[in-house]
Amino acid sequence: MPDLTKAAFFKRSSMFVFLLLAKAFALVHGQGTRVGFYSASCPQAEFIVQLTVAAHFQSDPAIARGLLRMHFHDCFVRGCDASILINGTSTEKTTTPNSLLKGYDAIDDAKSQIEDVCPGVVSCADILALAARDAVVLTNGPRWLVLTERRDGRVSLASDTNNLPGFTESIASQKKKFADKGFNDQDLVTLVGGHTIGTAACQSFRYRLYNCSNTSANGGDPCMDAAFVSQLQKMCPANRDGSKRIALDTGSSDRFGGSFFTNLRNGRGILESDWKLRTDASTRAYVQRFLGLRGELNFNMEFGRSIVKMSN
Repeated sequence: MPDLTKAAFFKRSSMFVFLLLAKAFALVHGQGTRVGFYSASCPQAEFIVQLTVAAHFQSDPAIARGLLRMHFHDCFVRGCDASILINGTSTEKTTTPNSLLKGYDAIDDAKSQIEDVCPGVVSCADILALAARDAVVLTNGPRWLVLTERRDGRVSLASDTNNLPGFTESIASQKKKFADKGFNDQDLVTLVGGHTIGTAACQSFRYRLYNCSNTSANGGDPCMDAAFVSQLQKMCPANRDGSKRIALDTGSSDRFGGSFFTNLRNGRGILESDWKLRTDASTRAYVQRFLGLRGELNFNMEFGRSIVKMSN
């Protein structure tokens, strides 16, 4: 047996512990879902999803952030029931937060291939949950056990997306919305950390760059690093196209990890709602722990734990 470096041993040991924790969580909190539900009825399902996501990712890596956000938006509205995928007038899919998400074609492709071998067996909700996990793995993120046996919803209302956390949301409102879904403050900070591979349109934060009240010397938000504001002003000029997308984790937008919290600490939190995680004592404590301060938390492991909780 080859010798393992300390780093490799730690990585393997951490993954083993994580899989045990995820399995235990699945057994205790499954609420009707379980690992390996399709092992007999459609054993190829998870592999088909994995290959399909990998193929689409190779063509366009941006689908990774799209699939992760799509899964979150689906679960946060009516539970993880694939209602975000329903076409029609005034459905969740037609709204501003969802209409431009990348990854819908990957889900359609996986569903089509699965229907060819296992017609009427695998739900779209499970395909989306699996695809989100596989997308995160492709960005060097954690791999968690996906519980399956979800049922697809039949109702999808655009108005329901009003309950999604917004980019100007106060910390009190964010905490309430997450608490209403059964999440604690650690889950809130952890799941927002998924922005490590996220992007935002200039129009969603440009107000922080120009004519900000209590402004810094360059007219930007004094809570942001001044040099960073100047950099963003070049990428998002005033009165120009606001649809241009900017990475939320500067320098690491295509690689999943805890660097998002480093940027937050350094005044490089782009969205106002993200920055506010540092203004509340409870959420700030978890930001610091993900940075290795006040007791270290492993972001990748905690993200897997929180997203399994969310996906139920």
